[in-house]
Amino acid sequence: MEHLRVSLVQTDLEWENKSANLKTISKLLESLKGLCDLVVLPEMFSTGFSMRPEKWAEQPEGESFEFLKHWAKTLNAAVAGSVITVEDQKFYNRAYFVKPDGTYFVYNKRHLFRMAGEHQHYAEGTEHQIFEYLGWKINLQVCYDLRFPVWSRNVNSAYDVLIYMANWPERRSNPWKILLRARAIENLAYVVGVNRIGKDGNGIEHSGDSALIDFKGDELSHIEAHKSHVETVTISRSDLLDFRQKFPAHLDADLFGVIKA
Repeated sequence: MEHLRVSLVQTDLEWENKSANLKTISKLLESLKGLCDLVVLPEMFSTGFSMRPEKWAEQPEGESFEFLKHWAKTLNAAVAGSVITVEDQKFYNRAYFVKPDGTYFVYNKRHLFRMAGEHQHYAEGTEHQIFEYLGWKINLQVCYDLRFPVWSRNVNSAYDVLIYMANWPERRSNPWKILLRARAIENLAYVVGVNRIGKDGNGIEHSGDSALIDFKGDELSHIEAHKSHVETVTISRSDLLDFRQKFPAHLDADLFGVIKA
């Protein structure tokens, strides 16, 4: 597919209130019927960034997954978001990417935010998740992963779109904005960053600053900070491939080896 219509859902999240969050997000998604190919929600969209996985974790394909599956079918579009998940007696901050036919991909967050104690409650992921959807190659990542360029290195142009779903605090909004652009420029790829707004249960404010950045570092979206808003941006695969051909910086990139834990 030449064009991909990507919808960024920037919204407040009620602290550890699944029913309220699913209801709020449902209202936002209703307006997207027939207008998008991919919807991206914030990190832990059903609970907020909770460090109580023993209370809120769902089994794989649990309630929040079923929510994604329902809306993927309803919208005839893929829907992505992360969920507190338990599997094999381990808790994960797990990103799901659910396609309209109900098939899906999962990515377990690699870099756990130790400043909030995430590494004490969740198991880290060890594998990239790069896959194809509608002819586009997608790379799923979550929040704190944004700070680590080796993990996102686009080796041999393995992906076209890099997705970050986040609960990134307002007090660090400047690094968020800068790093989204950096990841796009250095990887010659589109970058989608979707962040929540509002105050969480720990009193931490979030400004959103969700954005879709192109391969040159230009912002294609126009989402206001602190506003609940859904914006759909159309991206072009031929524009991306043409730029890579005209400016093939990836051919001179250094190679890195990632040691798995």
